[in-house]
Amino acid sequence: MKKTILVILFNFIILSIYGQYKTPDSLSINKNIKFKYQALVIPTTLIAYGVIGLESHTLKDINTDTKEEINEHIDNKFTIDDFSQYSAFLSVYALNTVGIKGKNNFKDRTIVLASAYLIMGTTVNLIKMTGNELRPDGTSNNSFPSGHTATAFMGAEFLYQEYKDVSIWYGISGYLVAAGTGFFRMYNDRHWFSDVAAGAGIGILSTKMAYWFHPLIKRTIFKNKESLNGIIMPVYNGKQYGLGMSMSF
Repeated sequence: MKKTILVILFNFIILSIYGQYKTPDSLSINKNIKFKYQALVIPTTLIAYGVIGLESHTLKDINTDTKEEINEHIDNKFTIDDFSQYSAFLSVYALNTVGIKGKNNFKDRTIVLASAYLIMGTTVNLIKMTGNELRPDGTSNNSFPSGHTATAFMGAEFLYQEYKDVSIWYGISGYLVAAGTGFFRMYNDRHWFSDVAAGAGIGILSTKMAYWFHPLIKRTIFKNKESLNGIIMPVYNGKQYGLGMSMSF
């Protein structure tokens, strides 16, 4: 099972490298652009920590110690992480609604967000289905990686990319909320620290990949689409809260 997880993550990272190494123009005129390795350092380090944590006794001890330290200070559980995971990327639309414009228009940022969500969601669910990591509360064997944390950090990177030229503080606030989401996943005894680390890395890298591939996606899929309409709505399946996205073009 762990070999399958490694293969999925390896292909995930290779795709991200390809996305930054080639532009849509390079596909037609074979022109390479400069590869920025530093963009991969943080997310791949977080992912590597999480993967190593599946086997390393030292990192497993850190997981256990972190759980015990948090449990000592728990009075009541809070499900704020079910909602905070979405706050960063929803903030992008809220800010645009009140007139604070980001990098992209509605069409382009929605394509980026949908792409990032698809990449992140597919990666997380594939790993969860092929893995066998028991949750701290013992309820299921799909602990690795943290999907809530991946969603939160995907949104934080999205907020950062859209508003870093307006004010760096938008991005910082998004990452603080994302870190809080990861903390509450541990606080609520749903994830180990290594699950949260890997989820954060996957979330960040998914958004970076979405921006790198956006010119190609826009050119090939949305080439003749002048407008894009969409709606984001809350959903509830009786056990979990979430958001659904519908787009027409």
